[in-house]
Amino acid sequence: MISPEKTQSVVTRLIEKYGTEQKARIESGVSRVAQLWRKEDGTEQDYEEFCLTHFIADPATLDETFKRLEHNFEVLYGNLHQINRAFRAPLDLDVGPPLPIDYMFAKYSPYAHLDDDFFNNKIAFVIVLNFPHYPLDSKLTLGKQWDRKQWAYARLGDLFTSRVPADVSQKRSAIYVEADNYISEYNIYMGNLLASDKKTLFPGDLKLISHWGLRDELKAQYAKPDGLERQRIIYRVMQRIVDQTIPKAVINNDKYLWAPEANVLYERRNQDLTEVPAEPEGLARYETFLSTFRAEQQLDPHVPQAPTLIARRFQENRQIPEAEVEKLLVSVLSSPVRQDVAKLIEKRLGRKLEPFDIWYDGFKARAAQTPAELDHIVRQKYPDVPSFQKDLPNILQKLGFVRETADFLSQHIEVDPARGSGHAMGAEMRDDKAHLRTRATGGLNYKGYNIALHELGHCVEQVFSLNRIDHYFLRGVPNTAFTEAFAFVFQDRDLDVLGIGTPDREDREHLKALDAFWSTCEISGVALVDMRVWRWMYENPQADARHLREAVLRIAREVWNEYFAPIFGVRDVTLLAIYSHMIDGGMYLPDYPLGHIISFQIENYLKGKNLGLEMERMCRLGALTPSLWMEQTVGAPISAEPLIEAARQATMNVGTERQRTSEED
Repeated sequence: MISPEKTQSVVTRLIEKYGTEQKARIESGVSRVAQLWRKEDGTEQDYEEFCLTHFIADPATLDETFKRLEHNFEVLYGNLHQINRAFRAPLDLDVGPPLPIDYMFAKYSPYAHLDDDFFNNKIAFVIVLNFPHYPLDSKLTLGKQWDRKQWAYARLGDLFTSRVPADVSQKRSAIYVEADNYISEYNIYMGNLLASDKKTLFPGDLKLISHWGLRDELKAQYAKPDGLERQRIIYRVMQRIVDQTIPKAVINNDKYLWAPEANVLYERRNQDLTEVPAEPEGLARYETFLSTFRAEQQLDPHVPQAPTLIARRFQENRQIPEAEVEKLLVSVLSSPVRQDVAKLIEKRLGRKLEPFDIWYDGFKARAAQTPAELDHIVRQKYPDVPSFQKDLPNILQKLGFVRETADFLSQHIEVDPARGSGHAMGAEMRDDKAHLRTRATGGLNYKGYNIALHELGHCVEQVFSLNRIDHYFLRGVPNTAFTEAFAFVFQDRDLDVLGIGTPDREDREHLKALDAFWSTCEISGVALVDMRVWRWMYENPQADARHLREAVLRIAREVWNEYFAPIFGVRDVTLLAIYSHMIDGGMYLPDYPLGHIISFQIENYLKGKNLGLEMERMCRLGALTPSLWMEQTVGAPISAEPLIEAARQATMNVGTERQRTSEED
């Protein structure tokens, strides 16, 4: 709409009026307004009059405008977020079967028309004109010299960098709701699984969500002498989910019995098992995945500075270049120490590694109690959600927060029963609460409690980085990986909070290093699959769900063969494609390994320090770039080297300790 000549004319007039000291702001603001101006916004003359009228040169007026915008956007975002949370509640919470109308409300996005409205009323243009947007490379170079207010100004400048039509935004929101619901309702009735001898191996009332519940049950079996057969049947279930040969009838349905190895479906008739036809799920998983890609494709043309989801995830959300993230992941996956860790696991298991041992859980400092005893302890302590809510101050004090801070945090966190595995949902204004969701049907079991501690880490970060931040536009942390890091820190202390001792003679710090390294290897492989699949989809935009399934399976095998086959001795495994967030998360998975790496660095820094005090200090830095945040919190850039070196040291020390123990025995 706006010619270069008109833009330059407006720039010249404003510089003549306000002086060359305002030149950079004028050139940036006027050019960006021109880029975003549409026919419906007015003529070139209207554009010129707008810029001449609304450019704010006086620093005091600019600051007052900034304060007004902070207040108003907190009110706006805070209330829209409450509406969104309320509309999604019947799907997110375990409060009874959702009604058809609930799905319709959940698909509605109260944010959908926000950009349209704010460009139409010109508020967005006022922000674009007066608060420059700095691309990531500029933030990385200039941000070190900025003070807190300059950073807040820069974050305000990030608000309106594109114009996405409301219908595109609304449709995208609805598609992600459908994908999330597909995952939330993907449960397997474990008591209906049959071994090769047609015997059941799991409790009749055990219902597990894919993939989180299946994975956690598999990990729990390491503590059981007879757990191997159950692990193998869970692994086979996962394979069937990934390749879509799983019978459709066993998903979220307890009517049929299923032998995963033979992939045979049975119906119980008069105490006998009768084989019945089994229609495979087919392509539903990949149709759901593909629908999220199509939604992002619709968004792409409207975000010229980040015209793919890949660019948006790394340049805008993570604020770490894609190549740098991949380099971090590969540094872990290709580290020679992984061979030593694998050999140590084989010694501890007394057998060769099998593919599902990517989730080996034997490095954790174990309680004396069995998993069943831990379930009993937790259920006795937390028979329902209100009991966990009531105990939050006590939990937080055990984690290192002083009573006053623990009470403050507890008053700003609300615990809800989750329909899925669990999640955290922060607030967007200070007088609202962060919401912690965990599965609690029949009371919390140990898994639900462990997840609750993870989500509590998210919620504490969310409360600190909103309620105790100096500027609203700096709320939050640099990216999702950082809130995941705090969640891992909390989750790792679950037994300490319960007051349960860990009798292992091996040094706990070495065990933690080994556990963190092995977990980071696993999730780094999963993240690489996610990244490569999204690249493939953009390279093959016309592909259908069948082609996508083939590509996902191929890419999963390739990543496995490159990084895992050399230490497992098995090729062409597809297990790395099981993660549910691959389907409904829009390339969320790289945040997990980043979270592990960052979490380890934070844990190293926290040694000998108070978690409560240090966490608050860190969270109050807010949404700086990841590199600057890390430098100001732990004094070092993001790096996997501390984790790798700690694992190397641990393999030697843990091996030595086990040898000494054997000799003493």
